[in-house]
Amino acid sequence: MNNRSPLCLALTLGLLAGVAGPGTAWAKEPPGAQPAASPAAQEKAAPAEGQKAPAPAADKAPTDGEPAAPPRASLPLDELRTFSEIFGRIKDDYVEPVEDRPLLESAIRGMLSGLDPHSSYLNKEEYRDLQVGTTGEFGGLGIEVGMDNGFVKVISPIDDTPAARAGLKAGDLISRIDDRPVKGMSLNEAVNLMRGKPGAEITLTIVREGTERPFEVKMVRDVIHVASVKNRTLEPGFAYVRISHFQSRTTEDLLKAIGDLKKENPTGIKGLVLDLRNDPGGVLNSAVGVSDAFLSEGLIVYTQGRVEDAKLQFNAGPDDVLDGAPMVVLVNAGSASASEIVAGALQDHRRAVIMGTQTFGKGSVQTIVPIDDTTALKLTTARYYTPSGRSIQAQGITPDIRVQQGSLTLTDDRDPERVKEADLARHLDVPGRDEPPAKDKDGDKAQDQDKDQDKDKDKGPGKDKDKSSEAGPKKPLAAEDFQLSEALNLLKGIAVLSKAAPVPAKAATPKK
Repeated sequence: MNNRSPLCLALTLGLLAGVAGPGTAWAKEPPGAQPAASPAAQEKAAPAEGQKAPAPAADKAPTDGEPAAPPRASLPLDELRTFSEIFGRIKDDYVEPVEDRPLLESAIRGMLSGLDPHSSYLNKEEYRDLQVGTTGEFGGLGIEVGMDNGFVKVISPIDDTPAARAGLKAGDLISRIDDRPVKGMSLNEAVNLMRGKPGAEITLTIVREGTERPFEVKMVRDVIHVASVKNRTLEPGFAYVRISHFQSRTTEDLLKAIGDLKKENPTGIKGLVLDLRNDPGGVLNSAVGVSDAFLSEGLIVYTQGRVEDAKLQFNAGPDDVLDGAPMVVLVNAGSASASEIVAGALQDHRRAVIMGTQTFGKGSVQTIVPIDDTTALKLTTARYYTPSGRSIQAQGITPDIRVQQGSLTLTDDRDPERVKEADLARHLDVPGRDEPPAKDKDGDKAQDQDKDQDKDKDKGPGKDKDKSSEAGPKKPLAAEDFQLSEALNLLKGIAVLSKAAPVPAKAATPKK
């Protein structure tokens, strides 16, 4: 070995020890800045990981006095010598010259990738993207991705993005990006290829379960404006809120959405569907804030790690924005991390019914550790637990009611009108009741719609039609979103039971 080795060994010792000299160590962000990151490296920049968002105060686990700093573990000198030997051999004998910086950066990335799927090294560009990500804007396709057996796996498409409009689904595997196979790429390399200038075309080759062969999907990159909270009224008194991602402003946006829904429903909100399907996570403090909005007391989530700064607990404050109105939370395999924190807290406190399918199962917390002004380390530092002490790591949240997403096809064939008791000759009447029996209003409306459609057909092409007939009859909710329809039906049933007065016991005595 030439005389490069001592320099390499000294550099390696300082790098792996995390020091630049005696008594100098990496600076760590405040403990409250720990986010629940999305389930894998993301095509979009992660929202403000390591930065504290407005949320209920975090209480550190109680300690008796300030603990002494743990002794630093001794360095494995034999292994470091091996590393230095390999470093020098690559520098001397590799087929092409290799610069020190990319070689050492690759070594760091490899060291972190061997820990878990969520720890990573952030270079200048990645760290900048992470910090800029709080704006909710980026150029790309709008998908959350991870690695699966060498392929890029779609965790979930983000609402109203090129990926969502192209029909990509959670669980899809990306085998090629344009003409380049992803096999052998790192996740960051694949993400960088998918990101790009808005307006530029890209072709992804997709492998989907249930299809015989891979197929291509062409998309155009766009500036992705991620609106993390959407809301609408499903039926009078029954509201719907969708959270697609937990960003630093998600709690404030949620409270505004609830306020808007209350204005739309002046008689009050009888029930709320909180949709967390395909929500890959985001900032921990936003998950705490969303949970706190629907809870009036108790523990929301707590974290446990090796160091005291990683031991946190978050508690709910008074007031429930819905005043106790029933809730159903929709989840699926794309619900991860921060969305699982919300679902777990509401489930443990019996505040909401969890409906859907098993969630992703990411129960770890990442901390951003700045190394200098331009680079940082994203390191898994803790596991989080639901109020009852459950860890959902690699297991997920089990819904209270399992409902698979499916499609509902409505038939146009109508049953012939059935004969009822009132249609029979000489049927008995109820004494004292003069009004005729009530008719099926829905059935009458459906028949009227059929008549109107028949009239439109008679007009033929080129004749006047109103806009409603051109658009066709609106599909029922069950045909558009079966899981959401089931959640609404459950809320309506709860509302009926909650307002029903007990029937007094009374003996039936015939009138004289």
